[in-house]
Amino acid sequence: MRYAFVAEHRTLFPVRVMCRCLRIQPSGFYAWLKNPLSRRAKEDARQTELLRQAWEDSGKVYGYCKLHDDLLDQGETCCPNRVARLASLAGIKARIGYKRRPGSYGGKPSRVVDNTLARQFDVAAPDKTWVTDITYIRTQEGFAYLAVVIDLYSRRVVGWSMQNRQITDLVLQALLMAVWRRKPKNTVLIHSDQGSQFTSMDWASFLKAHNLEHSMSRRGNCHDNAVVESFFNLLKRERIRRRTYRSRDEARQDVFDYIEMFYNPIRKHVRNGMLSPVEFERQQMMSTEGV
Repeated sequence: MRYAFVAEHRTLFPVRVMCRCLRIQPSGFYAWLKNPLSRRAKEDARQTELLRQAWEDSGKVYGYCKLHDDLLDQGETCCPNRVARLASLAGIKARIGYKRRPGSYGGKPSRVVDNTLARQFDVAAPDKTWVTDITYIRTQEGFAYLAVVIDLYSRRVVGWSMQNRQITDLVLQALLMAVWRRKPKNTVLIHSDQGSQFTSMDWASFLKAHNLEHSMSRRGNCHDNAVVESFFNLLKRERIRRRTYRSRDEARQDVFDYIEMFYNPIRKHVRNGMLSPVEFERQQMMSTEGV
C-alpha cells in the first residue's frame, strides 16, 4: 500500500484513503506528483523572481507601476494588473510616505522678491528654471543640513551640499556646484523659499555675478516649491528613514549614493515617461540633434 505525507498533520496517510477524503482520483494525484505546477504557475514563479530582483535593485522602494516598466525593459510580456497581483502575493510593495495634515496654506507674498515661478513646474528646456531648498538629517552626532538645486526640466539634482549648520555658505555651495556642472549660457530662474539664507546679501551678490534671476515662494506656502519638497520626501522615505547614521560623514556618504548613484541615473519618474533624469535628458538631446 502506498502512503502520502500530509504536512499539516505531520503523518502518513494511505493514498487511496486520502484521495477518497479529497474526492479525487489516485491517477490524478500521481499525475500531480510528476508535474505539480502548471505552465501558468511556473511562469508566475519566474516573473515573481524578476519582480523581486527589480524591487531589491531599487532599494525596495518601487511599486508595481515602475516594476512593470522594469519588466518591459527586460523584454517580458505582461500587463500592469498581472504585475500588481504577483507583487501583492509576494509581499512586494512601494515605500509609502506620510500624509500632510489638512489645512490652509495660503501664505503671504514676499517683501523681498516676487514669486516669478508661480508654480509653473513644467519647463520646456534644461537650465531655464532651478529650484532650491534646505532640509535636515538626524545623525548620532547631531543634525546635518542638506541643500539641493533641482532642474525642473528633468527633475535632476544638479547641485547639492551638506554642512553642520544652516548658513548661507550651505546654499551657495550647492548653487556653485549647479553652475559649475551645467554652465548655463542664458539667465536661469532660481526659486527658493523665504529662508534667511536666500535673503542674505551674499546670496544676492552670487546671483547677480552668475546671471541668475531670483524667485521666492509666499511665506508659509510649501506648495510654491513643491518639486524640491517632493524630492526631500522621496529621499527621506526611500533612504533616510530606513537608516541610523552614526556620524555626519556617514549620512553624507549615503546621500551621495542616493543622489549620484540612484536618483539621477536610475530612478524612474512618471513625469519623464518612466525615465531617470539623466536618461530623459540624454534622449531629449538625441532627439533634438536628430531633427
